Amino acid sequence: MSAHSNADLSELNNFNQFAHTWWDESGEFGALHTINPFRLEFIKTFISLKGTQALDIGCGGGILSESLAKAGAQTTGIDLAEEVLTIAKLHSLESELSINYQCISAESHAKEFAGHYDVVTCMEMLEHVPDPASIIQAAADCVKPGGWVFFSTLNRNYKAYLLGIFAAENIMNLVPKGTHTYDKFIKPAELDQMARQAGLHLVEGAGIDFNPVLNQYGLSDKLDVNYLLAYQKL
Repeated sequence: MSAHSNADLSELNNFNQFAHTWWDESGEFGALHTINPFRLEFIKTFISLKGTQALDIGCGGGILSESLAKAGAQTTGIDLAEEVLTIAKLHSLESELSINYQCISAESHAKEFAGHYDVVTCMEMLEHVPDPASIIQAAADCVKPGGWVFFSTLNRNYKAYLLGIFAAENIMNLVPKGTHTYDKFIKPAELDQMARQAGLHLVEGAGIDFNPVLNQYGLSDKLDVNYLLAYQKL
């Protein structure tokens, strides 16, 4: 699959139509704001970001990219959703942060910046592309030997469907309806197989627990719904 074809236009259009609400913490992407501190906490467990070169693949409106920059990383954010990327650029100006945002595929970026980054993140993105293995390979290509790659996505099981789609989209409106497709969810073992084929070594995993009744989140050792995996390139 070519770099340009590894994108679902319906997915990009879905995100673009809500671009203006990306930084509204009580809006359609409020859940991303809520889980972002936990994602950052997980990353900082393994590496101090100060002075690093960081790449955020599928950066969206820049929620994690800005956190990486605030933590001291020289940050590049890439995405193919142009309207969302415009919001990211505007918000970084408001935040007075220097972030290099580019509308480019991960695969194309990897060809130009192979072995360039200390840290590569790809959060809540693999379940939105036709070929996640291609993105994982691009992330592995971008990172330096000894560098770190962090993925997060949704597990494929009944509980993940119940919380990630039925509850989050249809009952609690935590994300826009149609955001997720169950068949695109990825089991941790499947992700790990793709990562190992890309030359990455699994170091640790964690889950993001969600209590829909109390609307509470937190890191845990359960990978049954939203989960994070930390990899190192040896």
